[in-house]
Amino acid sequence: MGLWLLNNLNTAGLALVMVGGVVVLSLAACLVARRIFPQLTHGVTNDVSRTVLELFGAIYGIVLAFVIVTLWTELEQVQTVVTSEATDLAVISRNAHSFPDEVQKKLDVAIGGYIHAVVDDAWPLMREGKNSLSATSGKLEALYGVFQGYNPKSASEQTFYNESVERLNDVTAQRRIRILAATQRLPVLLQVLTYGGAVVVMLVTLLYGVENLKVQLLFVGTIALLVGLSLTLVLVLDYPFAGEVSVSPNPFMEGQLRKYWGS
Repeated sequence: MGLWLLNNLNTAGLALVMVGGVVVLSLAACLVARRIFPQLTHGVTNDVSRTVLELFGAIYGIVLAFVIVTLWTELEQVQTVVTSEATDLAVISRNAHSFPDEVQKKLDVAIGGYIHAVVDDAWPLMREGKNSLSATSGKLEALYGVFQGYNPKSASEQTFYNESVERLNDVTAQRRIRILAATQRLPVLLQVLTYGGAVVVMLVTLLYGVENLKVQLLFVGTIALLVGLSLTLVLVLDYPFAGEVSVSPNPFMEGQLRKYWGS
């Protein structure tokens, strides 16, 4: 459900749905609670509710901060991995000028095939949270095949050959990390603490009675707004390749690699 929302709504629309949903449900629950337990409006549970809310709020705030920082760090790491993968391919492309024309042409074809497979085939799968290993496996093997079929003739060629093979090995490692990042989600325990904790906090909030209905709705709505915004941020960061706030494939289409896109 969350992945569908990310891929079909912009950030503003997603926030409206998530935050609006949490606020509306919380306000509706508040009205129901006042009707079922009218004695709450007299503040009979306020002392206990205040203590519990402060305790749960502090714990939930720490958990939420940890989750958001972790997801944001992972998003930055994935962006770095993608940039490094594209950079290594660009270096291989430049090094190809040191090889005979026939080998250079083969490398250009293989590199072009690989980056097109990454952007055109793998990226849509990663955007859906699916494994994209098979989308680029054949193209990566073709790139290795060019180096395996070539024997450098001079010391200069050997130097660039060794560096290119090393860079290609780095591409393989970065590709694996990128694919895993697209399929991995927040651990189940942290999901329970994040989303389940939000429910607990809102339920405790309903137990804090205020005689004035408007004041209580404002109180509950404000907390629901903060909780909704936090959950929206967690959802956005949990899918690094989906939505507007996501890792971009642009590094594979810029600089030295731009020539493989016919522009």
